[in-house]
Amino acid sequence: MFKTGFSIKYKAPNTHLKITLLLALLCLKLISQPPELKLQFKLYDYIEQYSEEAINQMIQFKIPASVVLAQAIFESGSGTSKLAKKSNNHFGIKCHDGWVGDTIVKDDDTLNECFRKYETVAESYRDHSLFLVTRERYAHLFQLSSNDYVGWCNGLKNAGYATYPSYAEELIRLIEEEKLYELDQYIPLEQKTFSLARSNKAEPEIKSSKLKSNSFSILDFSKNGFLWLEAKDVLIQSLDMIIETGGEEGEGFADINSLPR
Repeated sequence: MFKTGFSIKYKAPNTHLKITLLLALLCLKLISQPPELKLQFKLYDYIEQYSEEAINQMIQFKIPASVVLAQAIFESGSGTSKLAKKSNNHFGIKCHDGWVGDTIVKDDDTLNECFRKYETVAESYRDHSLFLVTRERYAHLFQLSSNDYVGWCNGLKNAGYATYPSYAEELIRLIEEEKLYELDQYIPLEQKTFSLARSNKAEPEIKSSKLKSNSFSILDFSKNGFLWLEAKDVLIQSLDMIIETGGEEGEGFADINSLPR
């Protein structure tokens, strides 16, 4: 048997270490992304589910529906964040002074911060609108058009709604990529104008006529040459002749054998 003077040992790569490093890089990438990008596949379902609620807020409070929905998507990760799932809080609104509703504690800018908790998502949407309406720092936004989503996004960031550095830019990008601005064009049915409106002209007066009409039978038309009978109308004419012929009982009935053949 031939023996070599040395041996080669195979050293398996540290697979566990590689996987750990890969996961760490992936988590770091996810943390650095805006919330709505973490779960992009949920975005479209969220838009379909809550577009109507955003429009309701626009109608009641004059906040662009596109901005309302973009904020909810961004703040809640399309409804998948822990805060959204545990408290139905889709706008990241903290307790602040004067809040008497339910609360939930969560780490945010600092540890153990107090956030508002709602029974339903619809309550969260309404409270978000009231939150903006009742605070002086947002008052200037309500002077903007409901179509000016760019002005609203920049105004929210400048007024301190969020600490995320590119908050306004992310909202605008989301609105434009998903065409959420189309929601701002919604017009309630009662506000729509129709081209088939009634004319301002007075309707003509309907007057009764003194003329009296005469009743004519098929036989009358036939005798005067105004009616050309087909084979199928012979029976009708015959019946009319019987009815129109007066006299005693039993009179006026034509002999069937005398009818033209």
